[in-house]
Amino acid sequence: MAPLAPALPTPFLERAFRVRHYECDAYGHVNHANYLRYMQEAAFDASAAVGYDVARYAEIGRQWLVRETDITYLRPLVYGDTVIVKTWVDDFRRVRSRRMYELRLAGNDEPVASASSEWVLLDSATLRPATISPEMVAAFWHPGAAPGERREPFPPAPPPPPGIFRLRRRVEWRDIDPAQHVNNANYLAFIEECNVQVAAAHGWPLPRLMATGVGIVARRYRIEYREPALMGDELEVTTYISDVKRATALRHHEVRRATDGALLARAQGLWVFIDLATGRPCRIPTAFLDDFRPNMVE
Repeated sequence: MAPLAPALPTPFLERAFRVRHYECDAYGHVNHANYLRYMQEAAFDASAAVGYDVARYAEIGRQWLVRETDITYLRPLVYGDTVIVKTWVDDFRRVRSRRMYELRLAGNDEPVASASSEWVLLDSATLRPATISPEMVAAFWHPGAAPGERREPFPPAPPPPPGIFRLRRRVEWRDIDPAQHVNNANYLAFIEECNVQVAAAHGWPLPRLMATGVGIVARRYRIEYREPALMGDELEVTTYISDVKRATALRHHEVRRATDGALLARAQGLWVFIDLATGRPCRIPTAFLDDFRPNMVE
C-alpha cells in the first residue's frame, strides 16, 4: 500500500467563544470592541494551526501588526450566547496579508458579523515591514485559492464642523498588550468612550437617551491604524457627524498623540438609531438632531 500523503493544513479555522457578562455594554449587547478581540484570538489560533505560533514568530524575529479593520455588525450578541468565528487568509501582498472573518451564532448559524483585517509583517528588531517568505505563504495558503479582491480605499472624511468634539485620555497599563503598545481593539474602546462623552456634552447622556426608548448602535466600523500608542502617551480623540439620514449617520474619528499631533488612528462608523423595545431602526429624534447641530457637517 502506498504511503498516505501528508495532510495539508486546512485554509479555514473555526473557534467558539461564549459571551461573558463583563463583555456586554449598558444595552446588554456585546461591546463592539469585543468582536475585534474574538477575531484577533481566532487569528492567533489559525496561525498556530499552520505552524506559526507565538514561539515560532519569536524564533524567526517576525510579528504581525494590524493595519486596518473593517467590520459589519449584523445582529447583537448577548450574555450566554456562543459565537463561532470562522477565519481564513484571503491574500498576500509582499509585506501584507488580508484575513477574513465570518461570525455566526452557535446553534442556528445566524450571521452575527462579517469582517476583514489587513495585517503587516514586521521585523521584530527594527519594527520595519518585512517581506513575507514563500514558506510562510505556503503554510497559510491552500490549493485553488482565488486572488483576494481589490482593497477599498479608506474613505476620506469631510472637513470638520466648528463644533468638533475633543476628548483627552492617557494610555494606561490596562491598554497595553504583549507587543508593548495599545492593542488594536482598545482604539475602538477609546472611540466608543468618545461617543458616549460627546453625547453627554450635547445634553444626551445615556440615561436620557434610554429613557426615550432609543439606542445607538454601530452597523459598520472601518479603522485604520497609522502609528502605535505607547504607555504614558496622552491621546486626543476627536469626533463629528456627517451624512445624517432618517435613522443613520456617519461618525468620524481621529486619534492623535497630544504632544506632537501625530495621527495614530482614524475611523469611520455607520451608526443606526434603534427602538430599544424592538431592536429595529427608528427615526432619529428631532430634539437630538437640534442639540447636535454644532457637531454635524451640514
